[in-house]
Parts: sequence; structure tokens; C-alpha cells
Amino acid sequence: MDTYSKTYDVIVVGAGHAGCEAALAAARLGHLTLVVTVNVDHIGEMSCNPAIGGLAKGHLVREIDALGGEMAKNIDATGIQFRRLNTKKGPAVQSSRAQADKEQYRLRMKQVLESQENLDIKQGLVDALIVENGTVRGLITSIQQSFLGKAVILTTGTFLKGLIHIGLKNFPAGRMGDPPSNMLSDHLRALGLRIGRLKTGTTPRLDGRTIDFSRLTPQYGDEPPVPFSFETEAITRKQVPCYITYTNKKSHEIIKTGLDRSPLFTGVIQGVGARYCPSIEDKVVRFPDKPRHQIFLEPMGLGTTEIYPNGVPTSLPVDVQIRMLRSIEGLEQVEIVRPGYAIEYDYADPIQLKPSLECKAIRGLFFAGQINGTSGYEEAAGQGIMAGINAVRHVREEPPIILRRAQAYIGVMIDDLVTKGTQDPYRMFTSRAEYRLLLREDNADLRLRELGHQIGLVSDALYDKFREKRETLERLIALLSGVRLNPRPDVNRTLEGLGLGSINQPATLKDLLKRPGAELEDIAKLDSRVLFFNNEVTEQAAMLVKYDGYIRRQMQQVERVKHLEGTKIPEGFDYQAVPGLSNEVKEKLTRIRPISLGQASRISGITPVAVSIIQIYIKKLAG
Repeated sequence: MDTYSKTYDVIVVGAGHAGCEAALAAARLGHLTLVVTVNVDHIGEMSCNPAIGGLAKGHLVREIDALGGEMAKNIDATGIQFRRLNTKKGPAVQSSRAQADKEQYRLRMKQVLESQENLDIKQGLVDALIVENGTVRGLITSIQQSFLGKAVILTTGTFLKGLIHIGLKNFPAGRMGDPPSNMLSDHLRALGLRIGRLKTGTTPRLDGRTIDFSRLTPQYGDEPPVPFSFETEAITRKQVPCYITYTNKKSHEIIKTGLDRSPLFTGVIQGVGARYCPSIEDKVVRFPDKPRHQIFLEPMGLGTTEIYPNGVPTSLPVDVQIRMLRSIEGLEQVEIVRPGYAIEYDYADPIQLKPSLECKAIRGLFFAGQINGTSGYEEAAGQGIMAGINAVRHVREEPPIILRRAQAYIGVMIDDLVTKGTQDPYRMFTSRAEYRLLLREDNADLRLRELGHQIGLVSDALYDKFREKRETLERLIALLSGVRLNPRPDVNRTLEGLGLGSINQPATLKDLLKRPGAELEDIAKLDSRVLFFNNEVTEQAAMLVKYDGYIRRQMQQVERVKHLEGTKIPEGFDYQAVPGLSNEVKEKLTRIRPISLGQASRISGITPVAVSIIQIYIKKLAG
């Protein structure tokens, strides 16, 4: 066997969205890093939809950016339509989404990795890990070349025993056009890890020249486009519309005629599919009374005619796919460039991981992305940056960085995975975050920028700019709290003229801004100093003022459970020795090995009484 001459600090297997963020984080922290990927031309590949963000996913992207990651900057540089979602709802659930120029997104991310200091890129297929005395030491490729490293991060996406299905035809692949990794998951099983099987799917890609867009409803982006990254000043790239159409009764009838050749309904597919992103055939069967399903026709780039029909992922035979699509308004003459397909792949039960994403059984081995049972670019990237950070901290023998549920959506996601596991592809939703009013998109930098700077991923210059913004926001809040109006007749006339009503006792500008319908523009007419602040600061200040009571209430909830999160459970704690716990509780706690009472309390079936018993026992051991 040939052993490569360099010994790396961190080796990343895979260069999808998780792998890119993991590798960049490790290299930017000054550690020699290697990326091994099946095809270097597919670094940062958008295997499914050509978009970044969406409901709750936009939060993840901004958190990655606040920590010093790359995804937000990459979509800002290559996005061709930006939209804010849920703008008529509360700030907690408002999210950003952007269509990407798929090819440019990949090329830019590849260029970022190639130009990154401390980062090497190798093309290869990983067959096995080198593990000695319970510690990972490197890996072995399919051509019997070994690379040695102090930490390894697996970000294998859908490549572990990947199997593509189109109708009753199936063939091995990591994704369309790339070979699968068939040896590595067997090797992980041999190391004692629990490996499961999942399934996801993608839509056919259409030839835009064969679509009659004149019959369809255009959907334009926001003007001006709002960037994802806190560093991006403005979006200057050309923006284009998407188009909306719908399936219909005829489409559904065609789909039903093909179910006898569907791998999903004939039992050919064994993996569990995504609950929240079902195939079009699954939607038609599960919701028989629904007359139509919406389809967004999304351009895949400025330099291509390919269109992504978001809403019709399918693994039906190609002839059924064509007939179904041609039954849809505007698509009567459509041609398929690439067929839709389903893909089955292996994943590792994330309960086997610590909250740092390090494997409990093998020191120095980290997992990130779809190998942990998640679905989505953003979920993968969020895990990737944390795995990269913690792999470096493992190498440095420093304690890991673990984001709290009240600190970040990334923290919610990782805690969900390592505490509860997942039986189907995990997707982030705002409803998963119990403190979602604290975890808004707009304040991701206020929550995480300082941490990113402390870790070493945010430069001094960027941190100084952030501090200036934070201090400016504090000054505006102080101004609104400090200016007090007295209930004089002239003051009340002015207030009523602005539609703010009258006052019968002294009131601050902050008090007035809290009133229904009040806007900061109205307050500026009462004190022109408000006009001296930029839009980003004024919008955030207005939101903080209007939701002040709700935010305080959530912060109180965080404080009430803080003692549980702060009470650490000693490593190797013997639950069998704790009197008063049921055998079921002991088994679950021994299997999951929570690091704190807070994590223990979130395990299904672990009651508050059980947590109290453990807490008392820990205190007793401490003497």
C-alpha cells in the first residue's frame, strides 16, 4: 500500500455542502486539511434543486455566515433570484431563499476551495478508515493509497451504496453520473456502527425552449434583492423570474396508471423517504381529494435553458414522466433533458455521535450531512462547519464548541439528531425551535458573530464592523427609550395626525412604537435623529421594540432550563447504578449518553422525575 507523504490534521471525505464548509473551516483555522472526493469537478454540486435557503433553511445559511462560513457568500455571488418568504407573518418565521446559477455556484465554490491556504484536494473513492486503539488515524482509497490524519470527517452525502431508481430499472450511483461508495458503509458496519437506509428523490430537468411561458404566471424576486451574507453590500447579478403552473386531474390519472411500474409502490425501494418532500406519485396517492399540486419552474442558470420543475420529484418510468408533464399547462410540448429519479443510500444513526458530531465509539471521527440522516444543502452545511471546527479542536485537545438550542438553529438541528435520532430524512423547520423568536434570521450575527471571532473564523476587520453595528443598534434603542413626550395638547395633536392616538401620561418613543400600526417612519417625525441610522439597524430596532414582551418571555424560559443545560453528566456515568430508574430509562440513557441533564430531558421517554433522580445522584457523587 502507498502511504502519502503528508500527514494531515483534518481529512474530509466528500466535497458537497457539508464537506466544503468542514474543509474550509479547518483550513482557515490554520490546520493542514485534505479533501478526498469522488469527482473534483463536482465540488459544491447542487445535486437537486438549484436554490439555497427557504423556510428555516435561510436561518441556517445566515448562521453559517455569522460563524465565518462560505455558503451565504457563494449564493450572493451566483444567485439569480432572491425572495423573502413569510413576510406577512411574524419575524420568527420569515426566511430568505435564492435561486442559484447552478453551474456558477459549483464553479465558485470549487475556486474558493482551490485557493484556500492549508487545503489540498484529491480525487479518490474511500473504501476504509484506519483505526487504531479506538482512534481514527486516516483512510484508504479504492486504489490502495492511504492518507494519514489526526481527525477524519465523513460527509458522504448519498454515495454510501447509492442506488438510483427510474421505474423498475435501478443501477448503482452516488448521484446521476457519479459512482457510489460501496465499500465504506460495510467497513463502518464492521467497526460496530449502526447503518440504516434512506431514500430521497429529484425532479426531471426540462428543456426551457419547449415550455410555453406565455401561458404561465411569472414570479419575480424582491427588488432590491436582499443578500444572505452580512458581508455582501448589494446583489448586482442579473435577476430572472420563476414561473408557476399546476398538475391537474389528467396528470393524476396518468400518474396512477404508472404505479404498477413505480419502485416506490412495488416495494423495490426499501429506504425510508422524506416525510416533508414526497414524490409527486406519493402526493397523488396520499391526497386523492386534492385536485392539483403547485409547480415552480425554476431556471437553473443564466447560461442554460434547463428548468427545474420544483414540486414533481419522481421515480416513475420515463414514458410516464413525459406523459404526466405534457398534461400540465405550458408544458404540452415539453422535452425532458434529464429524467427524475429516486436514490437509496446508507446513513449512520446520529445517536452514535456526541453533540460535537464526533463518533462516540471512534475518537477523532466526525460525521456531517446526509450521512447523519438529514436532507438539504443548508442542513448539511450547518453540520459541516461545526464538524470542521470541532475536528480542529480535537486536534488541539481543546473542548468542543456546542451550540445551544437557544443560540442557533444549527444547535437545534444537531441536538435533535444526536438526542432523538431520525427515522426519515431530517429537514429543518421553524417549528422545531422552541425559542424561535430568539433565533431570527436578522439577528444571526448578534447571536454568533462574536463566537465566530473567538473561534478564529471571523477576521478582526469583520468583527470590528459587527461591533460597530451592534453599538449603533444599542444607541438607537437607547434613543427610543430615552426620549419622553408629555401629554400636552400640541403633542397629542401631532400624535393623532400620525395615527398614533393620544397619550394621557408621559410616554417614550419606544412606548409609542409598540402601538399597533406604528412604524419607525412615524417616530422619525417626532425625533429626526432616528433618520441618522441605516435601514438594517432601524428595521432590527423596530422589531426588537415591537416584540419586546415576547422576547423577554422566551429569555425567561431559557433561564428556567439553564441549570439543566449547565449540569454536565460525567463521561462514563453508570446509569445502571442509579436507584429508582426503570430499565427502559437506563437502556436509553446508556445508549444515547447525554452530556447534560438538559439533553437527557429531551430524550423521548425520559421523565422529569428521572432527570431529578439523576441530578440528585450526580450531586451525591460530587460529595
